[in-house]
Amino acid sequence: MDLFEAAWECLEAESPDAKVAATMRAAAAFSRGELSIPTDAPPPRPIGMPGRPSRPRLVHPRDLPRRGFGSDEGRAAFIHAIAHIEFHAIDLAWDAVYRFRGLPDRFYADWVQVAADEARHFTMLRGRLQQLGRAYGDFDAHNGLWEMAQKTAGDGLARMALVPRVLEARGLDVTPGMIQRLKGLGDTQTVAILEVILEEEVAHVAAGSRWFRWYCERRGVDPASTFRELLTGYARAVPHGPFNVEARTRAGFDEEELAMLEAAVTELAAGPA
Repeated sequence: MDLFEAAWECLEAESPDAKVAATMRAAAAFSRGELSIPTDAPPPRPIGMPGRPSRPRLVHPRDLPRRGFGSDEGRAAFIHAIAHIEFHAIDLAWDAVYRFRGLPDRFYADWVQVAADEARHFTMLRGRLQQLGRAYGDFDAHNGLWEMAQKTAGDGLARMALVPRVLEARGLDVTPGMIQRLKGLGDTQTVAILEVILEEEVAHVAAGSRWFRWYCERRGVDPASTFRELLTGYARAVPHGPFNVEARTRAGFDEEELAMLEAAVTELAAGPA
């Protein structure tokens, strides 16, 4: 089996247990040098949807109820939402490995590592849910992360810009506030999990930054202006502030990009002239 075949196996796995097990198995085999990266592989097969369990039910984001942290039910729903993001992130990493061919070995090493990290994050969060008497699938969820993967399926540059550097980078901004709220509730167990995830997600967004700039350099385009064009062309929205400047800087955002994001938020808040 080569790396692309292993990635396909992980994408096809339906149950959480099967997807996590396949991911850990493939990542370990890759680290031992047992999965080759063929230079003559055929084009990737189309991926409509990766393997998914029957639950959670996927609904439009506006149909998800808003719950506060104050109740056990609200806290469980919050942890479930984060677990769902991490579960989808496993597939996003494997999709990058499987879909984009002919790239440097470091690209594949980065996204195999991300897949393994996301599987571990999901496992920690699912364990915390079980401690609260709930299970993954007990709450409705949405499919926004995978929808962006489909939109960027034909362009590695757009994928690196918009999935790690927009959707995943949002976690760098909002997680510190969530940690503080959970500390106030005395939920040290969930806090410890989120602190691990926050630190490791910096490296994941940094991988997106690294490969976004790699694509830009080879295409001879300016990263800052290209990023702004992709935000308006694909995302149709400006990321919401405030931004975690320290974490985003460590994740590969430069001063020009951060200033652009801040200006875009200010412009959006001001509304039409």
